[in-house]
Amino acid sequence: MTSPVRPFAAHNVWLLGLALIAAVTTPDARAAPDATVPETVPVAAGPAVLGSDAAERDAGYRLDEAAYGHGSTREWGWYDDERPRGAVALPAFEITRTPITNAQYAAFVAATGHPAPDVTPRVWAGYRLIHPYARTRRHAWRDGVPPPGRAQHPVVLVSYGDAEAYARWLSARTGTRWRLPTEAEWEKAARGVDGRMFPWGPRYEPARLNSHDAGPFDTLPVGSFPDGASPFGLLDAAGQVFEWTATPAAGNGRFLVKGGSWDDKGCGVCRPAARHGRPAGLKHILIGFRLVRD
Repeated sequence: MTSPVRPFAAHNVWLLGLALIAAVTTPDARAAPDATVPETVPVAAGPAVLGSDAAERDAGYRLDEAAYGHGSTREWGWYDDERPRGAVALPAFEITRTPITNAQYAAFVAATGHPAPDVTPRVWAGYRLIHPYARTRRHAWRDGVPPPGRAQHPVVLVSYGDAEAYARWLSARTGTRWRLPTEAEWEKAARGVDGRMFPWGPRYEPARLNSHDAGPFDTLPVGSFPDGASPFGLLDAAGQVFEWTATPAAGNGRFLVKGGSWDDKGCGVCRPAARHGRPAGLKHILIGFRLVRD
């Protein structure tokens, strides 16, 4: 559950909503791009090599073993259930260049009154995650407003349902359908068509992404690693935050997340082929999302 909005918090959200409305209804603003609508990149129709084979999975495990000094991810079989490597044909689509930001999500919160990203100590404890509750505070919103200095960071502490609600609102607002990507769409956009191990190529390069190998152990403004772009121009597809997809995972009410995050080392889990299932209701400091536009 999220914390209830206090009276003056609602007033702040109302003021933010007025500011956003003013920004898009003045004559000058109408002529300029709307910053609350995410930028997209096109992904051409056709086949792409998705998934992994035994050699790639072994390479992912070896990256983890070198970084962590143990073989836990191999012992737990983290990568054993990845899609078998092979060509998959997909129609053309557009996908947001970066994960959805706090600023973009704030327009949705202001317009709809949807609960702002946050989590209570009791709910967080129930997730049984390694991160202490205190670490969530730097990502949690206050009075319906994103944390200071984090407007361009990816929004986190959002559930699958929150991401779906944002997509519905953006669809109604723009008159165009927005939705979460399928796993296959996300993976093609993240790695191109040639089955490369990482968005930029065959080798892990910590300078190209926000991971615990070279990053600040925190989110960063989206697009901070242009050298980590995929062949389609997707940014932050490896590291930064895991991202919800529309593809169900094993187990009731679970969906696949992709991409790895700022607290991962190695980084076998940052490979676009890697996948993990998470409960739809989970609000994690490591999980955000991006959208496809139809």
